[in-house]
Amino acid sequence: MDIHEITIFLGWCSVLNVAVLTVAVLFLTLFKKIIINLHSKLLGVNAAELPGLYFKYLANYKVAILVFNLIPYASLKIML
Repeated sequence: MDIHEITIFLGWCSVLNVAVLTVAVLFLTLFKKIIINLHSKLLGVNAAELPGLYFKYLANYKVAILVFNLIPYASLKIML
């Protein structure tokens, strides 16, 4: 695998991860009550705590996308 193939791979990983993040945000925004009820019943977590947990999850996922996909992709694009 050369640098060009790794760059393409990281680009597609970035696109797919941003799409998953976008879908997660849309679902949590549009179906908030349904998702909170479902997760509170399934996981036994207080419904009042879930919005904060969702925010932490989305923030951590966004940072992971930046660190593991977008920044290496941008670095490789600059190198080429």
